[in-house]
Amino acid sequence: MKIQDVPFCLMDWSQVAPSEHPGEAGKALWRTLEIGNLRVRMVEYTPGYLADHWCSRGHVLLVLEGELVTELQDGRTFTLKPGVSYQVADGAEPHRSHTTTGAKLFIVD
Repeated sequence: MKIQDVPFCLMDWSQVAPSEHPGEAGKALWRTLEIGNLRVRMVEYTPGYLADHWCSRGHVLLVLEGELVTELQDGRTFTLKPGVSYQVADGAEPHRSHTTTGAKLFIVD
């Protein structure tokens, strides 16, 4: 990732209105900053959330709260708890997430 056209800035995530994104089950609430070629998000998944698509976009994802299960299209699954992250490149391995308990994430892509 090469970050371009992004000046130094602070973000108070509590001041960013969330947008709602329904999943196959549950919903995701995104607080998003898009600047230059960078998208940074604070995301909350409701308990029982299941993504409604396979994602091929690259991310750096860090779990802040809760527990997240990320499934790769090849069938592998990974359980992430607070303090655990994953990194994946654009187009590398399609993935989707779900959570029984709910989760709060910090995502850069």
